[in-house]
Amino acid sequence: MPNENTTYFRRRDYIKITIFGFALSALWQSLHTIILPLRLLDFVPEARKNTYLGLLTLCGLFLAMLTQPIAGAISDRSSSRWGRRRPYILIGGIIALLIIPGIGLAGGFAAIFVVYCLLQLSANTAQGPFQAFIPDLVPAGKRGVASGVKALLEIVGGVILVYLASLFMDRYYAGEGSHWLWLVLGILAVVLIGTIITTVVMVKEPQVTGGNRRTSLFAALYRTAREVLADRDIVWFLASRLLVYMAFTTIQQFALYFLRDVIGVTNPAEATARFSIFAVVGMIIVVWPAGYISDRIGRKPITIASGILGALGIAIIAVSQEYSTILWAAAIIGVAIGAFNSTNWALATDLVVEGEEARYLGIANMATAGGAALARVIGPAIDFFNGQSAGLGYNFMLMVCLVYFIAGAALVLKIKRRN
Repeated sequence: MPNENTTYFRRRDYIKITIFGFALSALWQSLHTIILPLRLLDFVPEARKNTYLGLLTLCGLFLAMLTQPIAGAISDRSSSRWGRRRPYILIGGIIALLIIPGIGLAGGFAAIFVVYCLLQLSANTAQGPFQAFIPDLVPAGKRGVASGVKALLEIVGGVILVYLASLFMDRYYAGEGSHWLWLVLGILAVVLIGTIITTVVMVKEPQVTGGNRRTSLFAALYRTAREVLADRDIVWFLASRLLVYMAFTTIQQFALYFLRDVIGVTNPAEATARFSIFAVVGMIIVVWPAGYISDRIGRKPITIASGILGALGIAIIAVSQEYSTILWAAAIIGVAIGAFNSTNWALATDLVVEGEEARYLGIANMATAGGAALARVIGPAIDFFNGQSAGLGYNFMLMVCLVYFIAGAALVLKIKRRN
């Protein structure tokens, strides 16, 4: 497989270096969108479900924020004959496989809390190094396309498994038996192990004679934090990414409860999956063209447009709360997030320092995990306002999402670099 200095990069190489993202997206999208919201109803009071869901996923995602840059920095310093990234993908992935059954075995909120946090630690130990494949192996002029392929696989992985999970988890929700839950968890495990094997076997990393050992791990992380804070463009990039992901994750995380409580759907898991499918169609339409175009006109214009479009989708949901209208609004939000995922990650790869790719992308992805984590903080507010008036908490949620999208788009205007 070519390294960054190679001019020839085959089409199948894009798939090899990004296929693991398919499994990671399938895992987290299924858990966050379908499995955990329904599983928690087995343990927590109905009136506090948003609070418990927010607390659970908030703590887990804070662990993800810490784990990714540390694992990435360690892999930057590795010199295994397998490469700097693949050993961590293998180890972290295998541990995650062993933890997944705990979702089904948990007998209470405390147990599922521990299992979820351990799963975040293991999966993000693999994800941090994995994210460095694009700057490690893809020629600079093709990173927009590679980022688009990565985003496309993550989208497809998420929607396929979310749809399957919805079909089986609606039966679990209806009380037809725990075997439906175990079937979903088994499918996730099969997908994960298949992509781990594919990545470890097919990706060929450049031979390294020694990792990046010029400084200690924690000194490198401290230096990165100082460098990030000193670079205003990176600070604005991270703040923009944080806000946009807060918007998208908020509507995604609480969609099942919103559709059940406000819209009154009878099959909440299936209705949530349809919402996701419409969003994915929108993403698929733009994810590759956005990455391709960003290689030519720059990343910033498309990123700004995607934030504005996301705000439009949220506004449509808030104004007309009919399920059919919500599905079309989901497609608009999907177009926004598809363009944002592709071009914004390409911008992140443009900013990394050579030899420190995983460390820098781990720091950059803290904005993703941070946005996803902070999105959960709104859970108690939703429950509080719903307690004052039925549905008021969800209206508050939509207003906050709209503000997040607009603010995220506006902050990109402060980035001064050409892209």
